Amino acid sequence: MEPELITVGLDGSLESLAAAQWAADEAGRRNAVLRLLHAWILLAAEAPDTPPDRDQNAGARQIVRRAVEEVRARHPHLQIIEDLVGSEALPALLRAADESRMVVLGSRALTAWESYVLGDVSLDVVGRAEQPVVLVRGGWSMKPPWPEGADRTPQVPPEPRIVVGVSLNGPCDPLLAFAFDAAASRGLPLQAVHGHSLPVQGYAPWGIDPEAAEEITKEAEDELREAVQPWREHFPDVPLQLTVLPESPTRAMVQTVPGAELLAVGRRRHHPFLAPRVGPVAHAAIHHATCPVAVVPHD
Repeated sequence: MEPELITVGLDGSLESLAAAQWAADEAGRRNAVLRLLHAWILLAAEAPDTPPDRDQNAGARQIVRRAVEEVRARHPHLQIIEDLVGSEALPALLRAADESRMVVLGSRALTAWESYVLGDVSLDVVGRAEQPVVLVRGGWSMKPPWPEGADRTPQVPPEPRIVVGVSLNGPCDPLLAFAFDAAASRGLPLQAVHGHSLPVQGYAPWGIDPEAAEEITKEAEDELREAVQPWREHFPDVPLQLTVLPESPTRAMVQTVPGAELLAVGRRRHHPFLAPRVGPVAHAAIHHATCPVAVVPHD
C-alpha cells in the first residue's frame, strides 16, 4: 500500500513556508509523503548543464529549495517530493488535490477585505477541490497578538483541542471523519459545535424565552449527538464535547474556536454547472480563525 500524499502549494511567502511546516508535521504523524509544489507558468525547458547565471528557472527552484531546507531542519527523515511545474497555479493545485489526502496553502487574511497569499487562487481551490484544503497563517504555532486595548492579565489558556463546526441540515460524514481522525492522530479531544439561531417562538416581548430556548437547544443537542454517534463508536478513544449555542452558525464558531489547534468546517459540493462557492461559515472561519482551518467538501 502506497503512503498517503500531502501537497503544499508554495509561492515564496512566509505564509506558504508556515503551511509547509504544518503539512510536514501532519505528514510525519501519518508517515505520509510531503509534496512541495510550486507552479510557474513561465517554466522553461533547459539543458542539465545550463550555468546558474543563465538558469531562467533559478527563482522558481529557490522557492522549492528554501521550503525543503526549512522542513528538513525539523523533519530530517521525512520523504519529500520537490515538484516544480510549468502551469497556472489553480489547475496545478486542483490536479494535486485529486492525488492527495489534502492540499495545504498559506493564508494571511485577517479581515474580509484582505486577500489570501495566493489571491483568488486560494478561494478557487477551496471552492473546487475534491479533497480537504487546509489554510495556515504565518506564525500559526505562536500565540496571537494582543488586541489593542485588551486586558493583558495572564489567563489560563484553553485546552488544546480540535474544533469541528457541524450543520444539521444534512449528512456531513466526510467532515466528521476528518475531524475525528485529526483529533485521534494528535491525541486531542474533539469539540463538535453547532450554532442554532432561535426561531420566533424562542422570544418573548421582554427578550429570549428561557424555557423555549432550552427546549429548542435540547432538540438540537439530541440531533448533534445522533449525527456524531457513528464516528464516536469508530473513534472510542477520542474525548468528545458537544456544544450547541443559540447563535448563528458563524457566531457560534467564532466564539468557540479560540485556543483550538485546528478548525474543521464543511463545504457543500456543487453541481458542475454551478460556480464554486464557499459557504458563509467556511468563509468566516477562513477570515477570523487564527488557527489552521480545514475546509472539507461533502455532499
